[in-house]
Amino acid sequence: MLTLRHLPARAAVPVALTVGNFDGVHLGHRAMLATLCSEAQARGLRSCVMTFEPHPREFFSPDQAPTRLTSLREKLELLAGLGVEQVHVRRFDYDFARVTAEDFVDRVLVQGLGTRWILVGDDFRYGARRHGDFDQLRAAGVRHGFEVVRMESVCVQGVRVSSTAVRERLAGGELVAAARLLGRPYSISGRVVAGARLGGQLGFPTANVQMKHNRPPLAGIFVAQVLGIGDQPREAVASLGVRPTVVAGGAPVLEVHLFDFAGDLYGRHLQVRFLHKLRDEEKYANLDLLKAQIARDAAAARAYFRAATAARILNAR
Repeated sequence: MLTLRHLPARAAVPVALTVGNFDGVHLGHRAMLATLCSEAQARGLRSCVMTFEPHPREFFSPDQAPTRLTSLREKLELLAGLGVEQVHVRRFDYDFARVTAEDFVDRVLVQGLGTRWILVGDDFRYGARRHGDFDQLRAAGVRHGFEVVRMESVCVQGVRVSSTAVRERLAGGELVAAARLLGRPYSISGRVVAGARLGGQLGFPTANVQMKHNRPPLAGIFVAQVLGIGDQPREAVASLGVRPTVVAGGAPVLEVHLFDFAGDLYGRHLQVRFLHKLRDEEKYANLDLLKAQIARDAAAARAYFRAATAARILNAR
Protein backbone atom coordinates (compact mmCIF):
# COMPACT_ATOMS: atom_id res chain seq x y z
CA MET A 1 0.00 0.00 0.00
CA LEU A 2 1.31 3.43 -0.97
CA THR A 3 1.20 5.92 1.93
CA LEU A 4 1.49 9.62 1.14
CA ARG A 5 2.15 12.27 3.80
CA HIS A 6 2.15 15.28 1.47
CA LEU A 7 -0.38 16.26 -1.15
CA PRO A 8 1.16 16.22 -4.66
CA ALA A 9 0.75 19.32 -6.81
CA ARG A 10 -0.74 17.02 -9.46
CA ALA A 11 -1.97 13.45 -9.02
CA ALA A 12 0.08 10.73 -10.69
CA VAL A 13 -2.93 8.46 -11.32
CA PRO A 14 -6.70 8.89 -10.99
CA VAL A 15 -8.33 7.41 -7.90
CA ALA A 16 -11.56 6.17 -6.42
CA LEU A 17 -11.62 7.88 -3.03
CA THR A 18 -13.24 7.86 0.36
CA VAL A 19 -12.51 10.37 3.14
CA GLY A 20 -12.72 9.98 6.90
CA ASN A 21 -10.98 9.36 10.21
CA PHE A 22 -11.64 5.59 10.12
CA ASP A 23 -10.84 5.25 13.83
CA GLY A 24 -11.13 1.57 14.71
CA VAL A 25 -11.85 0.50 11.10
CA HIS A 26 -15.14 -1.01 12.27
CA LEU A 27 -17.77 -2.88 10.22
CA GLY A 28 -19.24 0.35 8.86
CA HIS A 29 -15.80 1.40 7.63
CA ARG A 30 -15.18 -2.07 6.25
CA ALA A 31 -18.38 -1.96 4.21
CA MET A 32 -17.29 1.38 2.73
CA LEU A 33 -13.81 0.09 1.95
CA ALA A 34 -15.16 -3.06 0.29
CA THR A 35 -17.35 -0.90 -1.96
CA LEU A 36 -14.43 1.43 -2.65
CA CYS A 37 -12.09 -1.36 -3.71
CA SER A 38 -14.75 -3.04 -5.83
CA GLU A 39 -15.67 0.16 -7.66
CA ALA A 40 -12.03 1.12 -8.14
CA GLN A 41 -11.26 -2.21 -9.76
CA ALA A 42 -14.34 -2.03 -12.00
CA ARG A 43 -13.43 1.48 -13.16
CA GLY A 44 -9.69 0.93 -13.57
CA LEU A 45 -8.87 3.38 -10.77
CA ARG A 46 -6.58 3.17 -7.75
CA SER A 47 -8.45 2.74 -4.47
CA CYS A 48 -7.52 5.58 -2.13
CA VAL A 49 -8.37 6.64 1.42
CA MET A 50 -7.80 10.13 2.76
CA THR A 51 -7.53 10.28 6.54
CA PHE A 52 -6.35 12.85 9.08
CA GLU A 53 -3.66 13.05 11.74
CA PRO A 54 -4.38 14.19 14.35
CA HIS A 55 -8.14 13.66 14.54
CA PRO A 56 -9.76 17.08 13.96
CA ARG A 57 -11.40 16.98 17.39
CA GLU A 58 -7.99 16.30 18.96
CA PHE A 59 -6.70 19.40 17.21
CA PHE A 60 -9.52 21.76 18.18
CA SER A 61 -10.23 20.51 21.72
CA PRO A 62 -7.70 17.89 22.88
CA ASP A 63 -9.15 17.70 26.40
CA GLN A 64 -12.60 16.88 25.07
CA ALA A 65 -11.63 14.68 22.12
CA PRO A 66 -12.74 11.03 22.15
CA THR A 67 -10.28 8.32 23.06
CA ARG A 68 -8.49 6.73 20.13
CA LEU A 69 -9.42 3.21 19.11
CA THR A 70 -6.39 2.82 16.83
CA SER A 71 -3.03 4.50 16.47
CA LEU A 72 -2.07 5.70 12.99
CA ARG A 73 0.14 2.63 12.50
CA GLU A 74 -2.67 0.28 13.51
CA LYS A 75 -5.11 2.05 11.21
CA LEU A 76 -2.73 1.85 8.24
CA GLU A 77 -2.14 -1.86 8.86
CA LEU A 78 -5.89 -2.50 8.91
CA LEU A 79 -6.46 -0.49 5.72
CA ALA A 80 -3.69 -2.37 3.93
CA GLY A 81 -5.18 -5.68 5.05
CA LEU A 82 -8.50 -4.72 3.47
CA GLY A 83 -6.95 -4.15 0.05
CA VAL A 84 -6.67 -0.34 -0.04
CA GLU A 85 -3.96 0.61 -2.53
CA GLN A 86 -3.19 4.18 -1.45
CA VAL A 87 -3.64 6.25 1.70
CA HIS A 88 -3.16 9.98 1.94
CA VAL A 89 -2.48 10.97 5.56
CA ARG A 90 -3.35 14.66 5.74
CA ARG A 91 -1.88 16.55 8.67
CA PHE A 92 -4.74 18.43 10.29
CA ASP A 93 -3.46 21.89 11.29
CA TYR A 94 -4.59 25.51 11.22
CA ASP A 95 -3.83 25.88 7.53
CA PHE A 96 -5.93 22.86 6.59
CA ALA A 97 -8.72 23.86 8.97
CA ARG A 98 -9.07 27.13 7.01
CA VAL A 99 -9.36 25.47 3.58
CA THR A 100 -12.74 26.40 2.11
CA ALA A 101 -15.10 23.78 0.74
CA GLU A 102 -14.39 25.02 -2.80
CA ASP A 103 -10.61 24.85 -2.35
CA PHE A 104 -10.89 21.39 -0.80
CA VAL A 105 -12.56 20.17 -3.97
CA ASP A 106 -10.28 22.04 -6.39
CA ARG A 107 -6.85 21.62 -4.76
CA VAL A 108 -7.24 18.40 -2.77
CA LEU A 109 -9.77 16.18 -4.51
CA VAL A 110 -9.22 17.17 -8.13
CA GLN A 111 -5.61 18.39 -8.48
CA GLY A 112 -3.82 16.62 -5.65
CA LEU A 113 -5.60 13.27 -5.61
CA GLY A 114 -7.06 13.01 -9.11
CA THR A 115 -10.48 11.92 -7.86
CA ARG A 116 -12.79 10.33 -10.43
CA TRP A 117 -15.20 8.61 -8.04
CA ILE A 118 -15.81 9.37 -4.36
CA LEU A 119 -17.76 7.51 -1.68
CA VAL A 120 -18.85 9.37 1.46
CA GLY A 121 -20.86 8.52 4.54
CA ASP A 122 -24.34 9.78 5.31
CA ASP A 123 -22.99 12.46 7.69
CA PHE A 124 -20.06 13.67 5.55
CA ARG A 125 -19.07 17.35 5.77
CA TYR A 126 -15.99 19.09 4.43
CA GLY A 127 -14.20 22.42 4.27
CA ALA A 128 -13.75 25.20 6.84
CA ARG A 129 -16.42 25.09 9.56
CA ARG A 130 -17.77 21.93 7.89
CA HIS A 131 -19.48 24.14 5.35
CA GLY A 132 -19.62 21.63 2.49
CA ASP A 133 -22.30 18.92 2.39
CA PHE A 134 -23.31 16.08 0.11
CA ASP A 135 -25.38 18.20 -2.29
CA GLN A 136 -22.53 20.69 -2.72
CA LEU A 137 -20.06 17.87 -3.33
CA ARG A 138 -22.33 16.28 -5.90
CA ALA A 139 -22.70 19.63 -7.71
CA ALA A 140 -18.90 20.03 -7.65
CA GLY A 141 -18.58 16.55 -9.12
CA VAL A 142 -20.73 17.55 -12.07
CA ARG A 143 -18.46 20.56 -12.70
CA HIS A 144 -15.18 18.66 -12.33
CA GLY A 145 -16.14 15.30 -13.79
CA PHE A 146 -16.17 12.99 -10.76
CA GLU A 147 -19.03 10.86 -9.49
CA VAL A 148 -20.24 11.17 -5.90
CA VAL A 149 -21.91 8.26 -4.08
CA ARG A 150 -23.34 8.26 -0.57
CA MET A 151 -23.35 5.16 1.63
CA GLU A 152 -25.92 4.72 4.37
CA SER A 153 -25.02 3.66 7.89
CA VAL A 154 -24.43 0.00 8.71
CA CYS A 155 -26.42 -1.50 11.59
CA VAL A 156 -25.69 -4.66 13.58
CA GLN A 157 -28.54 -6.09 15.63
CA GLY A 158 -30.31 -2.75 15.52
CA VAL A 159 -27.23 -0.73 16.55
CA ARG A 160 -25.73 1.86 14.21
CA VAL A 161 -22.07 0.94 13.85
CA SER A 162 -19.85 3.88 14.77
CA SER A 163 -16.56 4.57 16.54
CA THR A 164 -18.57 6.14 19.37
CA ALA A 165 -20.61 2.97 19.83
CA VAL A 166 -17.43 0.90 19.95
CA ARG A 167 -15.87 3.23 22.55
CA GLU A 168 -18.96 3.03 24.73
CA ARG A 169 -18.90 -0.75 24.77
CA LEU A 170 -15.19 -0.95 25.47
CA ALA A 171 -15.49 1.53 28.32
CA GLY A 172 -18.32 -0.59 29.76
CA GLY A 173 -16.31 -3.80 29.53
CA GLU A 174 -18.63 -5.22 26.84
CA LEU A 175 -15.87 -6.75 24.75
CA VAL A 176 -18.06 -9.20 22.84
CA ALA A 177 -20.44 -6.40 21.85
CA ALA A 178 -17.49 -4.22 20.80
CA ALA A 179 -16.04 -7.08 18.73
CA ARG A 180 -19.43 -7.49 17.06
CA LEU A 181 -19.28 -3.87 15.83
CA LEU A 182 -15.60 -4.05 14.90
CA GLY A 183 -15.79 -7.40 13.14
CA ARG A 184 -12.87 -8.61 15.26
CA PRO A 185 -11.68 -8.54 18.88
CA TYR A 186 -10.41 -5.14 19.96
CA SER A 187 -6.62 -4.98 20.07
CA ILE A 188 -3.72 -2.69 20.87
CA SER A 189 -0.33 -3.06 19.18
CA GLY A 190 3.05 -1.83 20.31
CA ARG A 191 6.70 -2.57 20.89
CA VAL A 192 7.85 -4.31 24.07
CA VAL A 193 9.88 -1.89 26.19
CA ALA A 194 11.67 -2.14 29.50
CA GLY A 195 9.52 -1.75 32.61
CA ALA A 196 10.09 -1.83 36.36
CA ARG A 197 10.34 -5.68 36.30
CA LEU A 198 7.89 -5.84 39.19
CA GLY A 199 5.92 -8.67 37.55
CA GLY A 200 8.96 -10.90 37.54
CA GLN A 201 9.58 -10.15 41.21
CA LEU A 202 6.00 -11.20 41.96
CA GLY A 203 6.34 -14.44 39.98
CA PHE A 204 4.38 -13.25 36.93
CA PRO A 205 6.82 -11.72 34.39
CA THR A 206 5.12 -9.37 31.96
CA ALA A 207 5.77 -7.80 28.59
CA ASN A 208 5.38 -4.03 28.83
CA VAL A 209 3.73 -3.05 25.53
CA GLN A 210 4.32 0.56 24.56
CA MET A 211 1.07 2.30 23.62
CA LYS A 212 0.47 5.22 21.30
CA HIS A 213 -2.88 5.75 23.05
CA ASN A 214 -2.57 8.53 25.64
CA ARG A 215 -6.07 7.67 26.82
CA PRO A 216 -6.91 4.06 25.96
CA PRO A 217 -10.63 3.32 25.50
CA LEU A 218 -10.71 0.54 28.13
CA ALA A 219 -9.11 -0.26 31.46
CA GLY A 220 -8.91 -3.20 33.83
CA ILE A 221 -7.72 -6.79 33.89
CA PHE A 222 -8.45 -8.91 30.82
CA VAL A 223 -8.23 -12.34 29.27
CA ALA A 224 -6.08 -11.75 26.19
CA GLN A 225 -4.34 -13.27 23.20
CA VAL A 226 -0.96 -12.04 22.00
CA LEU A 227 0.11 -12.11 18.36
CA GLY A 228 3.65 -11.62 17.10
CA ILE A 229 5.31 -14.60 18.80
CA GLY A 230 5.31 -17.53 16.40
CA ASP A 231 2.50 -18.50 14.05
CA GLN A 232 -0.31 -18.85 16.59
CA PRO A 233 -1.80 -16.45 19.16
CA ARG A 234 -0.48 -16.96 22.69
CA GLU A 235 -2.84 -17.12 25.68
CA ALA A 236 -2.32 -14.42 28.28
CA VAL A 237 -3.76 -12.23 31.00
CA ALA A 238 -3.38 -8.47 30.54
CA SER A 239 -3.48 -5.44 32.81
CA LEU A 240 -4.26 -2.04 31.32
CA GLY A 241 -4.30 0.81 33.80
CA VAL A 242 -2.40 3.18 36.06
CA ARG A 243 -1.17 0.54 38.59
CA PRO A 244 -2.42 2.33 41.75
CA THR A 245 -0.75 -0.17 44.09
CA VAL A 246 2.76 0.62 42.88
CA VAL A 247 2.60 4.24 41.66
CA ALA A 248 0.53 7.35 42.35
CA GLY A 249 -0.80 9.33 39.42
CA GLY A 250 0.85 7.19 36.80
CA ALA A 251 0.09 7.06 33.08
CA PRO A 252 -1.78 4.05 31.66
CA VAL A 253 0.44 1.00 31.10
CA LEU A 254 -0.30 -2.21 29.19
CA GLU A 255 1.35 -5.26 30.77
CA VAL A 256 0.82 -8.80 29.50
CA HIS A 257 1.69 -12.07 31.24
CA LEU A 258 1.96 -14.87 28.67
CA PHE A 259 1.16 -18.36 29.89
CA ASP A 260 3.82 -21.04 29.63
CA PHE A 261 6.32 -18.77 27.91
CA ALA A 262 9.95 -18.02 28.65
CA GLY A 263 12.04 -15.78 26.44
CA ASP A 264 13.23 -12.27 25.67
CA LEU A 265 10.58 -10.12 24.00
CA TYR A 266 12.26 -6.72 24.23
CA GLY A 267 11.95 -4.84 20.97
CA ARG A 268 9.31 -7.19 19.52
CA HIS A 269 6.14 -5.65 18.08
CA LEU A 270 3.13 -7.41 19.59
CA GLN A 271 -0.61 -7.22 19.14
CA VAL A 272 -2.73 -7.73 22.25
CA ARG A 273 -6.32 -8.89 21.66
CA PHE A 274 -8.77 -8.25 24.49
CA LEU A 275 -11.25 -11.11 24.78
CA HIS A 276 -12.95 -10.81 28.17
CA LYS A 277 -12.84 -8.39 31.09
CA LEU A 278 -12.15 -10.03 34.43
CA ARG A 279 -12.41 -7.01 36.71
CA ASP A 280 -11.61 -3.34 37.24
CA GLU A 281 -8.22 -2.23 38.46
CA GLU A 282 -7.86 -1.99 42.25
CA LYS A 283 -5.42 -0.62 44.79
CA TYR A 284 -4.04 -3.11 47.34
CA ALA A 285 -2.51 -2.44 50.72
CA ASN A 286 0.72 -4.30 49.90
CA LEU A 287 2.45 -6.32 47.19
CA ASP A 288 1.56 -9.67 48.79
CA LEU A 289 -2.14 -8.94 48.31
CA LEU A 290 -1.45 -7.80 44.75
CA LYS A 291 0.48 -11.02 44.04
CA ALA A 292 -2.40 -13.15 45.35
CA GLN A 293 -4.88 -11.28 43.13
CA ILE A 294 -2.66 -11.69 40.06
CA ALA A 295 -2.61 -15.44 40.72
CA ARG A 296 -6.41 -15.47 40.85
CA ASP A 297 -6.60 -13.45 37.62
CA ALA A 298 -4.23 -15.83 35.85
CA ALA A 299 -6.25 -18.82 37.03
CA ALA A 300 -9.48 -17.20 35.81
CA ALA A 301 -7.95 -16.49 32.41
CA ARG A 302 -6.71 -20.07 32.07
CA ALA A 303 -10.20 -21.30 32.97
CA TYR A 304 -11.67 -19.04 30.27
CA PHE A 305 -9.42 -20.57 27.63
CA ARG A 306 -10.19 -24.14 28.80
CA ALA A 307 -13.92 -23.44 28.57
CA ALA A 308 -13.51 -21.89 25.09
CA THR A 309 -11.55 -24.91 23.89
CA ALA A 310 -14.18 -27.30 25.28
CA ALA A 311 -16.94 -25.32 23.55
CA ARG A 312 -15.12 -25.47 20.20
CA ILE A 313 -14.66 -29.24 20.52
CA LEU A 314 -18.33 -29.69 21.40
CA ASN A 315 -19.50 -27.55 18.49
CA ALA A 316 -17.26 -29.46 16.07
CA ARG A 317 -18.92 -32.79 16.87
